Amino acid sequence: MTASVNATVITVRLFAALREQAGWAERRVELPAGAPAPTPASLWPQLGLGETLPSQVRVAVNQVFAGVHQPLAPGAEVAFLPPISGG
Repeated sequence: MTASVNATVITVRLFAALREQAGWAERRVELPAGAPAPTPASLWPQLGLGETLPSQVRVAVNQVFAGVHQPLAPGAEVAFLPPISGG
């Protein structure tokens, strides 16, 4: 996919069970120029993953854990990680 001039492109990555449930591991999301900065929470329904981001899903932005309402800059990478259990 070729990004339009001035478009905001965000890379989204899913891990483990989220990847298996969605059937994909990575997508590039292009948002229109001039659109408000997306957040991980606002991207979740746009990706067809559900109406709201489940509270137990962790979010990382540019490989650092982040809040679900953190604005995403053009070129950002957002990762959604399912809950991890173990002992």
